[in-house]
Amino acid sequence: MSGVALYPRTARTTRTAVPAPARSGSQDPESQGPDSQDDVLAELCAALFASLPRSDQRRRGEAYVRGLLGTQGRKSIRNIAALIGGQAAEQSLHHFISSSTWDWIPVRRALAHYLARVSPPHAWVVRPMVIPKAGDNSVGVDRRFCPAVGQVLNAQEAVGVWAASAGHSTPVNWRLHLSDAWLQDALRRGQASIPDSVRPETLGECTVEAYTGMMRDWGLPLRPLVLDARDMDAPAALLRLRACGVPAMARISHSLRLTVSGPAVPGRGAEALPAHQILGAARDLRRPVMWRDHGPSRVVRTALTAAVRVGLPALRTAAVPGPARRRELLLLGVGENGRRWPAELWLTDMVNVPPAALVRLAKLLDRVDRDFTEISDEVGIRDFAGRSFSGWHRHVTLASAAHAVAALTGRPEEGLRLGYVS
Repeated sequence: MSGVALYPRTARTTRTAVPAPARSGSQDPESQGPDSQDDVLAELCAALFASLPRSDQRRRGEAYVRGLLGTQGRKSIRNIAALIGGQAAEQSLHHFISSSTWDWIPVRRALAHYLARVSPPHAWVVRPMVIPKAGDNSVGVDRRFCPAVGQVLNAQEAVGVWAASAGHSTPVNWRLHLSDAWLQDALRRGQASIPDSVRPETLGECTVEAYTGMMRDWGLPLRPLVLDARDMDAPAALLRLRACGVPAMARISHSLRLTVSGPAVPGRGAEALPAHQILGAARDLRRPVMWRDHGPSRVVRTALTAAVRVGLPALRTAAVPGPARRRELLLLGVGENGRRWPAELWLTDMVNVPPAALVRLAKLLDRVDRDFTEISDEVGIRDFAGRSFSGWHRHVTLASAAHAVAALTGRPEEGLRLGYVS
């Protein structure tokens, strides 16, 4: 994934602030609505923790989010407690995250609905998260090959679903990808308290379920799904999403074989060809489209695009039961003048959407990558040091809430009132 910062930075201890883009348009906090980070945090936490049955749980939830926003350096429970209440706070927060019984699913659902109301997403974006670990006791940690760095790492791997717009993005749901080595080891499952309902799945299945499970039960607005499928079985993922009625756009590998539909690429028959070869033959179809960079300058840039209608080769797998579906798809190439063509390849079932709109959807992956690096990592999304399945999920849920506060306000943590109520 281009521009992705999946792994720890070398100067982690220098983290002192939570930078984020300001709300755009009518959502600008300077023009209306809550006008401070503290106000937004209080408003959001009231919505998020309404499902928690006890008032002390709601207070601890808000305190934890405040600590994630205000603590410098690593966002461990100990460091958060040192900022907001000392040893007594550390014991209470440790229990609240690792041993309590509150359900994180309603909290995530409330976060997604809050964002859909105050900052409606243009798309849902699925993004992987790799968490390097030194030991082997954290839930899900395993030796795995990470394509982003081209090497094997000892790490956890998860999938996040983000509510994304041109102005900012926020993770709203997470699914931890667990290997067979974990799920088939009764001792490790028991020590990490992994529920019996968690079964083996591929990374592609994990990606699809992170999104479809959320949309199936949460009552959220249907938006296009954008994902990077280069390191998974892209056809199987797209067919599963299509079966659920999800308009999807997936970045694919150059080698994925497709069949050309129609006369757009002269001389091409029914033979399946690598995607890059199809778009290479269609280079004369390229047209310029404009999009706005997601960096601070928001510069308008120009890309070259070409689109060809294609189909998937006959496909029947255990992951996609039933007869192969041959509905047309659109293969989109994206590049820049004078550079290698195509630089990116995308496959979508939104065949009637203009290429310019598809490019802007594709660039939301860059928006999410940027916000992951500049906000999520800064509020400690990967900093949980506990071993339990539920503890990990509760931590990333509250870190997502902290991310939302920073993204919606664009304000540093200095103005945040810190304090702990046991």
